[in-house]
Amino acid sequence: MKSWSLLVPPIGILLFGLLTLYVKAHPIVGTIDASSLLGLSYLPWLFSVIVLSLIVQAVLIRRHLDTVLFPIALMLSGVGVVEIARLNPPLLVAQLRWLLIAMVLMLILIRIFHMVKQALQYPYILGLCCLVVLLLPILFGTEIGGSRNWIVLGPFSVQPSEFGKILILFFLAAYLSEHRRVLSLPVKHFLFLRLPPLRFIAPLVSIWGIAVLMFVVSRDLGSALLFFGIAVVMTYMATGSKSYLFVASAFILAAGTVSYALFNHVRVRFQVWLNPWQDPNGMAYQIVQSLFSIGTGGVWGTGFGFGHPGFIPEVHTDFIFSAIAEELGLVGALMLMTCYACFFWRGILIALCCRMDRELLTAAGGSTLFLMQAFIIISGVTKFLPLTGITLPFVSYGGSSMVASFLLLGIILSLSRRGEDG
Repeated sequence: MKSWSLLVPPIGILLFGLLTLYVKAHPIVGTIDASSLLGLSYLPWLFSVIVLSLIVQAVLIRRHLDTVLFPIALMLSGVGVVEIARLNPPLLVAQLRWLLIAMVLMLILIRIFHMVKQALQYPYILGLCCLVVLLLPILFGTEIGGSRNWIVLGPFSVQPSEFGKILILFFLAAYLSEHRRVLSLPVKHFLFLRLPPLRFIAPLVSIWGIAVLMFVVSRDLGSALLFFGIAVVMTYMATGSKSYLFVASAFILAAGTVSYALFNHVRVRFQVWLNPWQDPNGMAYQIVQSLFSIGTGGVWGTGFGFGHPGFIPEVHTDFIFSAIAEELGLVGALMLMTCYACFFWRGILIALCCRMDRELLTAAGGSTLFLMQAFIIISGVTKFLPLTGITLPFVSYGGSSMVASFLLLGIILSLSRRGEDG
């Protein structure tokens, strides 16, 4: 019964949030045109999402998998669906559809995970596949929103980096577990650093290099930071050596300095970050409007549906956190961040229960990946870090992001099997 009760808050948010918007859209109550919510055409999709959520939780209970992570993910997804309905009503059905597809694919992954897990035995094949996926946008990508990180296939557009993060997670877990002893007991000394032979750290340096290349060529700072960061964090998880942290810091500092000197778009990105008020109506327009939006929300927010986050371009994707902070205030923003912190904490507990190093690193790395991605995008829209183009996991609009997030969730859930209820 305890496991089932965890679904009440996320389903309640979906129903109450969409009902609130529908009531506001009624001409007698508010001024928004009722047709802006496409009438009630979203109800079959909403009903399907709720029913499938109950089925997913039943499967998790029957298989003795963790029953806490999925409700947290559904809570975040529910907030995202309601906020997207508020910001861009025509996209509501599409987001519900992607949520439904993502949960179905997650169930399939859980069912066949015993086969998927076999990939962890082939780190070099995983590494090659990872490089291919990361290079696809550089070679065949289409620039959308200032970043060349999309591949357009007819009416569909796919963001390979969203699925590349799953491959890089698998590769790092497989490679680091296989070479953990060598990487943990370095034999070469350079100044105060202790490092293994170059051939053992070459794959990690290659990932760092690809991350920098993504930033310089594709202008995809968000994915570059994410891939670089997860490689460094998982290497430290596996070895406990601070030398890797120092080398990685020196590498990214040197690469950033060279990129700043050679490429104009890199200089523009950092200048906007350092002082957006120099060009508030031009290159810095998005971040300036985001800061205004967050500041307007204050502690308690303007109230759901009563803010003006529409001044921010593409607010339903990269800047959805700003919209939430404006209408729900600091309280709502902190609750959202608390969900990510709880997700990470639960994922680490799952990792600590894993018996094999590969599984432990996969679960811990996947949990860290979610937290790191949320940190990077929230830091970007609040000007703590340079603005990035990645999505807020489970919350932002987008099929690639939603599907990849639930697939990664399915991997972590599949590793949580044990004899007691989650």
